[in-house]
Amino acid sequence: MAVTTLGELSFPTGFLWGTATAAHQIEGSNTNSDWWRFEHTADSGCRDSSGDACDSWHLWAQDLDIVAGLGLNSFRFSVEWARIEPANGEFSVAALDHYRRVIEGCHERAIVPIVTLHHFTLPQWVADAGGFEAPEIVNWFSRYAEKVGAALGDGIGIACTINEPNIVALMGYLFGVFPPKQRGWSRFEAVNETMRRCHGAMRDALKAGPGEFPVGLTLSMTEYEAAPGGEDRTASWVRAMEDLYLEGVRGDDFLGVQCYSKTVISATGQVPPPAGSELTDMGYLYWPQCVESTVRRAADIARVPLIVTENGIATTNDPRRIDYIDEALRGLHRTISDGIDVRGYCQWSLLDNFEWVLGYSQKFGIVSVDRTTFERTVKPSATWFGNVAQRNSLGLHY
Repeated sequence: MAVTTLGELSFPTGFLWGTATAAHQIEGSNTNSDWWRFEHTADSGCRDSSGDACDSWHLWAQDLDIVAGLGLNSFRFSVEWARIEPANGEFSVAALDHYRRVIEGCHERAIVPIVTLHHFTLPQWVADAGGFEAPEIVNWFSRYAEKVGAALGDGIGIACTINEPNIVALMGYLFGVFPPKQRGWSRFEAVNETMRRCHGAMRDALKAGPGEFPVGLTLSMTEYEAAPGGEDRTASWVRAMEDLYLEGVRGDDFLGVQCYSKTVISATGQVPPPAGSELTDMGYLYWPQCVESTVRRAADIARVPLIVTENGIATTNDPRRIDYIDEALRGLHRTISDGIDVRGYCQWSLLDNFEWVLGYSQKFGIVSVDRTTFERTVKPSATWFGNVAQRNSLGLHY
């Protein structure tokens, strides 16, 4: 239980303070993935190709030094399936050894490694076989998780099976913005169901291997509001995007909550933010209150321990980033004070990285990266966040 002490909003002992990344967004040259091919297709709509990204494949130790230097005690990153299994049934010892070195590097710096097995990308051979509509996809995910668990499980601190499976289904199979650029409500629903099956198979494979670590998935959540007349449409949308997942993870070790903003839905669709509203560079409504709202909703439905595995803001106004995270954490503190079991908070993202179809235009990082030299520069928001983590508390507002 969180306790308010002498001018501070304190978080529970052992609370995880971290920052998050994803392999394709920071490593660079992930040439065997479906996303690399997608970025280099003329009609993809991608602003940039990922290219060298932040060159974290080579500079991962620098990244961990920054995390440790800030005083954070956890780091969320993903391992890349396209590197680990570049061809069907062919597993790369070198790639697995690389990720073992990253995990060991975390432990050497007293950082809990929060390892995500799938973050948006697929090996090209999986995509060519039908991606999340391939008949063997659940078995392939299970085998992949088994191999990762066997190679890395004794070092994993926390495992996330799939990152935001609902967004993969939404953007790839309903909106047609991510690969494989398909559109259709029935395909969207079917892929979401497949995602839930993949999660279960991966969870079971990891549990059967070495190591003792919590396993869960991470879900994209939003604070939803129904405009007058939009109640039925909102309920249908929320059920497909969130509720079926939240109900499905009951009994898991934890759920990762990932949230950024608020969405208002009318009878005809999403309602644009009111004129004059503050927006982030992503075009999202500036709404740090979403953390408290989504955590409360997740706790009510999923009934498992929670970790906020992503939350942040795309902005070049770094003081406003501090404001956003500060308000988000105050809301999170209220949920913990009310008895909700929240075990950590990971800011998105450590680095200014490749933001999918939007390329390098969006600055989510608390550390900037020079696009030519890859030099890392710690922003004031990183120092502020690190101070919060070291104190394990927020100063009171007066």
